[in-house]
Amino acid sequence: MTDLIICSAGIDVAKDKLDIGLFPGGQHVTVAYTDEGLAALDRFVAEHNVARIGFEASGGYEWRLLVHLRKGKVAAARFQPGQIKAFGKSRLQRAKNDRLDALLIAQFTASVGELPKLPDAKLDGLADHLTYIEQIEDRTATLKTMLEASRDARIRRAQMADIARLEARRSAELALLVKTIAANAELARKLKLIVSIKGIGERSALALVVRMPEIGSLAREQAAALAGVAPYDNDSGTRNGRRCVAGGRQRLRKSLFMAAFCATRWNKDLKATYENLRQRGKHHLTAVIAVARKLVILANSVVARDTPWTENKAQR
Repeated sequence: MTDLIICSAGIDVAKDKLDIGLFPGGQHVTVAYTDEGLAALDRFVAEHNVARIGFEASGGYEWRLLVHLRKGKVAAARFQPGQIKAFGKSRLQRAKNDRLDALLIAQFTASVGELPKLPDAKLDGLADHLTYIEQIEDRTATLKTMLEASRDARIRRAQMADIARLEARRSAELALLVKTIAANAELARKLKLIVSIKGIGERSALALVVRMPEIGSLAREQAAALAGVAPYDNDSGTRNGRRCVAGGRQRLRKSLFMAAFCATRWNKDLKATYENLRQRGKHHLTAVIAVARKLVILANSVVARDTPWTENKAQR
């Protein structure tokens, strides 16, 4: 009696096509990134009895595929490009093209013990909405920088009008996003608990609720790593290298940094953490990252306990 071989598929996502590779076996097919192509993907997966599917985050291009796979019966997971790249290096694979990438993703998918779950459908629109707000904030910041260098009175008036318009739009969109989240009992509960932490305002709490749907079910180290604020060692032999953060969810990390700056002023416990690190000679940004890490761990903890933050609990 032969052992049952579990077949995994890896999908390399491009703007207009999907490359699908299988492990084991190495079969490969390319389909158009259309409704017909997705149907062809389903037939290919069924024909080869694929048990799990993996694909990379591809700057948003993968979203249509994600929604499609979420409706299917085959277990599927989205991986970070850094995971696949590191896996390829461990296999000494240097050659790179879409077919090889798909096969590498398939092999990585087969090697993962438990596949991470795809994002809940209820978060689809929320993530897009928050990204839009972040884009408004980025444009506002650019205009404010331009205003600082402007001398012409007419141009300055135009720039100030644009800034005022964008700030009004930001406020309206934030209010609408909060209203949408308030309509969902579970998301509203998380938002209320996270906002209870002194130093995390509503804007940063929204980022945690939307960008980290796993919050409340993670270990401390997992929460910090997903947020991109976990320090990684860089030691070898007798050399103690500088610790650094890497990976994680970039937009979430940016929101946490902004919250950390506020927390160093308004949260006594986190302010003490910051000042202690500075007194020990740590760089300002290193201390802020440490505060950001504590913030995401606190947020994960209050959601897990289902109790609001209090100063006494923060000092334990």
